[in-house]
Amino acid sequence: MKLLVTGGAGFIGSAVIRHIIHNTKDEVINLDKLTYAGNLESLAEVSDSERYAFEQVDICNRAEVDRVLAQHKPDAIMHLAAESHVDRSIDGPAEFIETNIVGTYTLLDATRSYWNTLPEAKKTAFRFHHISTDEVYGDLPHPSEKTNVEEHLFTEQTPYAPSSPYSASKASSDHLVRAWHRTYGLPVLITNCSNNYGPYHFPEKLIPLMILNALEGKPLPVYGKGDQIRDWLFVEDHARALYKVVTEGKVGETYNIGGHNEKQNIEVVNTLCDILQELRPQENSYRSLVITVTDRPGHDRRYAIDASKIENELGWAPEETFETGIRKTVQWYLDNLDWCQRVQDGSYQRERLGAAE
Repeated sequence: MKLLVTGGAGFIGSAVIRHIIHNTKDEVINLDKLTYAGNLESLAEVSDSERYAFEQVDICNRAEVDRVLAQHKPDAIMHLAAESHVDRSIDGPAEFIETNIVGTYTLLDATRSYWNTLPEAKKTAFRFHHISTDEVYGDLPHPSEKTNVEEHLFTEQTPYAPSSPYSASKASSDHLVRAWHRTYGLPVLITNCSNNYGPYHFPEKLIPLMILNALEGKPLPVYGKGDQIRDWLFVEDHARALYKVVTEGKVGETYNIGGHNEKQNIEVVNTLCDILQELRPQENSYRSLVITVTDRPGHDRRYAIDASKIENELGWAPEETFETGIRKTVQWYLDNLDWCQRVQDGSYQRERLGAAE
């Protein structure tokens, strides 16, 4: 196959491309605008492959998207290009509307035009795989509410109830993808994933932010009480799942992808502190750096995914536990501090975002 991956220089997109080049015989075209969170260093280990090509293109640029499709003639598209940080969406929602909604519309309509030119066999085999988030579902009952939380998980039938500008823009894009399937017959697939973590994660996100702050002796700011619960998914497990869906998934279906690792944010931060104390010991405990700060507006209390559909129908399950994945992640950051410094230079210095003051 020849796969077009949008947002392939980002955190999840680069993991997908590394997986494809290392583990399959497929070709990949990486289409990426290279915003602050996109970095080609994340693909250095595969960039010399004859099966890899890069196109610096904004998905909102219809003429350029048309050119890439006509030139490379992909057999499938994996659409990961998105603005994805909730805190940034609170400070500046316009970019999220532009990229996540208008960009997805532009890509869908360009894809439909391209798809209609394909010979019948290729048209039937073609796939448009839209990668989304569990945040479109809103939040779930929290243990503090004294409910049986095990009974409350996101399924593929959970109604949408997004809370932030980010999740609302992703919900909108999901609806567009389904509409292009229902109205135009475009063969689509949708996946909604839980919180990813792992190597090459831009340092605005919780885990890399805490690791880097801790190493520099800076405060480790935890929102509110730190009791917000997330289901954590190792990015390389996610990459395997996405490839499984685009190659074996049933057209028109949605698949939820989760890591089976519900953790409170404060648990995650304390785990990071303990691993750092073991691997990079210091006199004062890293836990002493933890502080609580004002919660962000509209903060969802709990996410948790029922991933039984993808497990039962496609045979995918995560290989990493949270304990093994988080240790690999911390070690990667310790070994790649130069990368962390380079991707932050001039764009982000780990300041607070999303306070909405």
